[in-house]
Amino acid sequence: MSYIEDYISNKRKSNEKVLSVFLTAGFPNKNTFVDLALKVLDSGADLIEIGFPFSDPLADGAIIQHSSQIAIENGINLKETLNFVRDIRKNTDKPLILMGYANPVLSYGINEFANDAKSAGVNGVIIPDVPIEEYDNFFNGNFEGLNTILLITPTTSNERIKVIDTKSKGFLYCVSVSGTTGVNQNVRAASLDFIKRANMIVKENNMLVGFGISNKSDAKAFAPYCQGIIVGSAIIKSLMNDDSTFSNTLELVSGLKQALLST
Repeated sequence: MSYIEDYISNKRKSNEKVLSVFLTAGFPNKNTFVDLALKVLDSGADLIEIGFPFSDPLADGAIIQHSSQIAIENGINLKETLNFVRDIRKNTDKPLILMGYANPVLSYGINEFANDAKSAGVNGVIIPDVPIEEYDNFFNGNFEGLNTILLITPTTSNERIKVIDTKSKGFLYCVSVSGTTGVNQNVRAASLDFIKRANMIVKENNMLVGFGISNKSDAKAFAPYCQGIIVGSAIIKSLMNDDSTFSNTLELVSGLKQALLST
């Protein structure tokens, strides 16, 4: 098993669902970002997904786009993101994941990115704009030991889910709604139908569900049909309105984890 897979599977043995939290690198303040990430982990997050900012994040809604733009204005790039990871890794053994888009990785150099990510302590990467047809070409370098986590959506066919399941490593990211992150849609019934379908098909990976999850009620609704949830826009939105201690955001993280523990 990989490090991420092993971590989630160990939680699964004790019937515990995992909570993955997305943070934009260097947001809201680059000087306190490492402290924020560690406090989020201490508050109940099992995994951290650190988004490296990009000027055209197609899969992200307005909230994460805004945080990415602020990070870029603050001078945060892929190199600085890796520096954050190094400092976070010194203080935690929980899985750390980088999430971002292909263009910055191509500019950095694919092999250089893989090597530097592993050296910094990254356990996995999520690059949503690399389609399965390009998987072998994009990830054919030095990604051994670095999980490549793939996504499925409500529009993904059953056969394509099976193929993506065989390629994904660490876990399978199940996008619960069609569209961008953070969209408040009253589509829980349709989302649950898709998640139940995907849960029946996925055999090779643990499945985590993200997009559209913002509160304890969402967490409780989705948890029975997956091994954990991913929360991003709700966390970033909270940080936009939080104080320097991140108290409201950390309370949100703690509440989400408690909701998972009670399912």
